[in-house]
Amino acid sequence: MKKFALALVAATTFVGSAIAADLAPQPYAKAPAPVVVPPSWTGFYIFGGGGGGIFDADNHVINAAGSVLTVDQHMGGSGWLGTVGAGYDWQFNHRWVAGVFGDGQFGGIRGSINDNFASLSGTEMVRDSWAAGVRAGYLIAPNVLSYVNGGYSGSQWSGSTLASSTGGPAAATTPSFSRNGWFVGGGVENNLDIFGVSMPGLFMKTEYRAAYYENNDVNLAETSALTGLPLPRSVNVGNSLVQTITTSLVYRFNWNGPVVAKY
Repeated sequence: MKKFALALVAATTFVGSAIAADLAPQPYAKAPAPVVVPPSWTGFYIFGGGGGGIFDADNHVINAAGSVLTVDQHMGGSGWLGTVGAGYDWQFNHRWVAGVFGDGQFGGIRGSINDNFASLSGTEMVRDSWAAGVRAGYLIAPNVLSYVNGGYSGSQWSGSTLASSTGGPAAATTPSFSRNGWFVGGGVENNLDIFGVSMPGLFMKTEYRAAYYENNDVNLAETSALTGLPLPRSVNVGNSLVQTITTSLVYRFNWNGPVVAKY
């Protein structure tokens, strides 16, 4: 009986030692660091904002036969505008982004229009414009894009009431008209997280644009004070340069912030 008890104690001691060995602390192994994958710029976006602009052009008066009656007179103006638009971008080769977009600008870039032949002047305004184009840019940081753009543009200009420069009553009117052309520009777009604003998908962009519009003859509805008959004259608005600077909020539908890859 004693021999059996001694054997049982010895067996229990051996098993306990084996279990304790299995429960001994294992060597520490540091987990691999997570890999941060920058989000992609590929996808749709919309934007809206505002800014300011100026326009410059030369104009002269011509008669019904097309003869020039006055020398070129500078016309121009300035004002504020709003803008809305949408587009799609593709990111490639890690740092490059290219895309297509369309937008509209509306507001009142207001200036002057003149009929120096009859000493008349009035107010002209770029009421709205639209553009369709492409852009290409380089990521100077994963969430900051510097880009250039260009494309086709159209514009709508207001009609005008011209009065004597000497302060007399209104003597002529011009109709509203459309003008087409092209544009070039560029800007910077960045995710608002760089300013400590945690709003995935929300960006801000600031853009400069120069739009060039073709010349256009604007008919003058004017009546002769002597005969009471219409005067067959028109104002030729020369090639115009409209420059704008806008700042917009952009929402990118595919953007969810940096993604941490599984390991």
